Amino acid sequence: MSPRIETTDILIIGAGPAGSVAAALLRQQGREVLVLEKEQFPRFSIGESLLPQSMAYIEKAGMLRAVVEAGFQYKNGAAFAHGDRRTQFDFRDKSSPGWGTTYQVQRADFDKVLADEAARMGASVRYRHEVLAVDVEGERPRVDVRAPDGEEYVVEAGFLLDASGFARILPRLLKLEKPSGFPVRGAIFTHVRDNIPPGSDAFDRNKILITVHPQHQDVWYWTIPFSNGRCSLGVVAEQAFLAQYEGSESERLRAIVGEDPGLSAVLADADWDTPARQIVGYSANVESLWGRNYALLGNAGEFLDPVFSSGVTIAFTSASLAADCLARQAAGGTVDWEAEYGKPLRGGVDAFRRFVDAWYAGGFQKIIFHPNQNPDIRRMICSILAGYAWDRGNPYVAEARRLRVLEELCSG
Repeated sequence: MSPRIETTDILIIGAGPAGSVAAALLRQQGREVLVLEKEQFPRFSIGESLLPQSMAYIEKAGMLRAVVEAGFQYKNGAAFAHGDRRTQFDFRDKSSPGWGTTYQVQRADFDKVLADEAARMGASVRYRHEVLAVDVEGERPRVDVRAPDGEEYVVEAGFLLDASGFARILPRLLKLEKPSGFPVRGAIFTHVRDNIPPGSDAFDRNKILITVHPQHQDVWYWTIPFSNGRCSLGVVAEQAFLAQYEGSESERLRAIVGEDPGLSAVLADADWDTPARQIVGYSANVESLWGRNYALLGNAGEFLDPVFSSGVTIAFTSASLAADCLARQAAGGTVDWEAEYGKPLRGGVDAFRRFVDAWYAGGFQKIIFHPNQNPDIRRMICSILAGYAWDRGNPYVAEARRLRVLEELCSG
């Protein structure tokens, strides 16, 4: 027997942040939207520290009230530490207009809030439905799907959005992947009950803490506080560094954290009550972010590095750009997907990329820890850290050489 065939206007693979926001924006246009998600929500996901730029897209998607009322940890900036050196950025003191605060979220809860809002707006969200194959050669994309009960069926859609995150469904099935250009790095991470006293001088719960390893400038730790007394804790390094440590992931993470006296003091009373996990080789890239009747959103298209928490912001930006393109297309306009989606999206991603490169090379660390910082330049840098990597009015977005010149000045 042939499998049954369903039809929909827009099919979205993945109910994470990119997929849910895209679904909500498309529902505002009156589009029929089907979202297929392989997992059952809520489910664990890493990437808990949002950037203020994200809030504009949450607001645009009509999800702001739900996110605000969910009780997530308020976030107004980022703190950096390297040995005895300390600095912090308040995202409200930035050069770009827009939101200056956001949240630090446990992604299981945050992603469920967004997916529930997309469903409330009329998107059909199906959990535990797995995409098996994709055909984009015909007039309409065809997707083979397996339901939780084992039934296999086909969905034909007018347009396909891949928001599958690290699963990277379309890049994998359509062979769109290409090397990221970054070294193979890994992360070991967990959630702990931090037991940090309220009002601690060493730890501001309103900011993510980024700690540079005392001997290795390209090894760093994140500490992301949540509103319930817990925090996300992880270390990022090239795989050769992580492979030096023996034991379970939890033992390896505790050993590496133990090498930094400042971070060890902050977490002195923590309860390490959750087994650690490891991911390796997470950076990814693709030949193109779009194709005939499909587009790649968020991590399905490209993931840089977790150091500046850019992942969700890139995901939301891609969802918004794609929804705008689809609106113009539905109105009868001709959309140049490279000029109106691929190029604009990559513009901000490339700005983030320059800062990621500078971080691991050590130049950006010299900038942020420099004792004599220009206030105007500092506000421009703060805008990038707050997620405004698409603000072409910021010279450090529009002109790649600016960052290199600043690095050289701070190294002199």
